[in-house]
Amino acid sequence: MSFNNLDTLYRQVIMDHYKNPRNKGTLGEQSFSVEMNNPSCGDRVQLHLLVEDDVVKDVKFEGEGCSISMSSASMMTTAIKGKKLSEALEMSKIFSDMMLGKEIDETELDLDDIIALQGVSKFPARINCATLAWKAMEKGAKEE
Repeated sequence: MSFNNLDTLYRQVIMDHYKNPRNKGTLGEQSFSVEMNNPSCGDRVQLHLLVEDDVVKDVKFEGEGCSISMSSASMMTTAIKGKKLSEALEMSKIFSDMMLGKEIDETELDLDDIIALQGVSKFPARINCATLAWKAMEKGAKEE
């Protein structure tokens, strides 16, 4: 597949998650919430996590922002649901490395749709948009 076709496919995946977000909403009283925002652009995300026995049983998000931040939140919630908290944090580290332009081993963890955000690393101003939900998850894991 040529670079242009791959780039187009990645844009389509990002826009699909933006227009049809997965796991958008809130959870019940047993969950805990973490809110973060990106003051430089106004993106805001509130992450709701239900963790039982160190496993992310359910996760949802609410928020407003650009297509990058909201699609990243959608992708992240899909990826971490059902994972051990330690696995979710490892995914966050790998995602952060990817955003910094570091080489990542795609076989190390199944990044699925998340790999579509790899191109964001070329636009430093957008990295904070892409990592906002991930940073909220990291903060929530520390507070949990």
